[in-house]
Amino acid sequence: MASGSDVIDRPAAPARTRDPAPARRWLVPLLLVVGWVLSVAWRMWLSRHIVLPIAHTDEDSYLNTARALTGGPGGFSSENDLLRRVGYPMLISPAFLGDRDFSDSYRIVQLINAMVNSTLLPLAYLLGRRLLGLRRSYALLGAVAAATLPATAFYAGIAMIDTVMAPLVVAWLLAVHRWISRPGPLAAATVGLLVGGFHLLHSRGLVIVAVHAGLVLLLLVRRRIGPPSVLTALLPVLAMALVNAAAIRYLGDRVYLLGSTPGGGTVEAVASVQGVVRVGAGVATQLWYLVVITFGMAGVAWAAAVRELWRPRHGDAARWTMGVALVVTVGVAGGASVILAGITGKPLDAIYGRYVQMLAPFWLLVGLGVLLTAGRRVVLRRAAVAVALLVGGGALIAVRLAYVASQGHRLRYGGFSAPDLAALTGGWREMRPVLGSLVGIGGCLLLVAAALVPRLRLPMFGVLVVANLVTMQVIEHRIVRPAVASTAPTPRVADVGVRPGERVWASTGVHYVLRFNLSHQVTWTDVRWFGEQPPAAAQVVFARWAPGQPDDWDGTAYGFVRLGGNPAQHWAAWRRA
Repeated sequence: MASGSDVIDRPAAPARTRDPAPARRWLVPLLLVVGWVLSVAWRMWLSRHIVLPIAHTDEDSYLNTARALTGGPGGFSSENDLLRRVGYPMLISPAFLGDRDFSDSYRIVQLINAMVNSTLLPLAYLLGRRLLGLRRSYALLGAVAAATLPATAFYAGIAMIDTVMAPLVVAWLLAVHRWISRPGPLAAATVGLLVGGFHLLHSRGLVIVAVHAGLVLLLLVRRRIGPPSVLTALLPVLAMALVNAAAIRYLGDRVYLLGSTPGGGTVEAVASVQGVVRVGAGVATQLWYLVVITFGMAGVAWAAAVRELWRPRHGDAARWTMGVALVVTVGVAGGASVILAGITGKPLDAIYGRYVQMLAPFWLLVGLGVLLTAGRRVVLRRAAVAVALLVGGGALIAVRLAYVASQGHRLRYGGFSAPDLAALTGGWREMRPVLGSLVGIGGCLLLVAAALVPRLRLPMFGVLVVANLVTMQVIEHRIVRPAVASTAPTPRVADVGVRPGERVWASTGVHYVLRFNLSHQVTWTDVRWFGEQPPAAAQVVFARWAPGQPDDWDGTAYGFVRLGGNPAQHWAAWRRA
């Protein structure tokens, strides 16, 4: 039987015979290598229009930290002391070695992103083979479907940590499956190292660290591992925490933090019935979102995973792996909802799906595995659960949005949190939960119908991949290009005459997006901010240029001469006379 999903009994495999064509052994590795190269090329092509950050302030924080890690000037970070992580800046820091324009460094960051993000393809293939027991052709095509999923591919074009998370999730769960099935020091250390990687990358890794600790404890109590394995599994996590602390110490005050540490506001946000309802709505929305963007496959997978937990049929390794994945999914959704509820300085979001997106490829693959290996009745039962989740989730979200609207408020998308949902539903300015549920139900029914007809299974994968490619094209046209046009200051800093070596400051009167992207082009110094009067040390300043408006900044009053700028974008560069 195939492990990790509901399957039917299969006839015993025939005795192995000598492979008449040894060259075929290299076919799958060759296809994976070629697929990885094509995947990198596709991601780079999608990011061709993005020459400056568009996802502020996260990108700015990571880029400033990466530059400082290579010995260059620092800058600000929107992180706080408690949740500060340097793993992703460490990954992209080679882009800032040497003396090059920011646009060149940013392109190298995109290349690093594309290369790491594309490792999802071979990892997804291994998941299909080892955990789900799929045959090679299905595992290959399922891996392509997972690697092209917009929830993952979108982030390869921007300097966001999310580009790393999905491949890391699949690698970690593969390692967990291996560790449970064949306990040993190397397997334990591998799992611990990957969990430490989560901790080094992002605060959501705290959920995975907690789940890892619980898993280690349960395995010890169940006498599946001994004290040496416990140390082997936990020490790499501690080592990664120490690496994070050492890197922060190395940075010193070259990177200054603007974020506020979560405190009483987070507790107050959930210490009431209304707060609990708000957090519950956030969790439900994120889980519903996962089911929609995987065309119901996440719901199919969850039903199969719960069934495996209560009535295991396919071995402990599959059972434990699915259990870990379920707990992490709910934990990440819950943790994100609690943290976001405590940020009182920003409006509530209708959805902020960014934190759970890293789990979408895994659940897509597990759902497809159920369709391909289970009996007809099992498939229909699992699909019914997915449809029920979509119907119930869409209805609850619609009621929530209507209630908030009746109170005179409007919930919006979180920034860059659900571009695929917006593309699938055409909800560019507002969330459309009913249409989202219909998209998910329609996709689920089509996938189930195709999977039940063996000759339609391969075309089913093709349709799924095409849907992903088309969705990414829509996102690129409707989200990425408008974001590039609205966030790129013109002309370039070098074109207005700002010279390397000059001490540059920026006025807070310049819109923060333009201020950040102007500052990135100044690669030789950290561009600090000022209010009305520039500091005496400033040789060049970026300030607001709004002819005829009362907040137009007059640099001549402070001894500056305007070099140029863009009055339509309300910014100008001034040099001290």
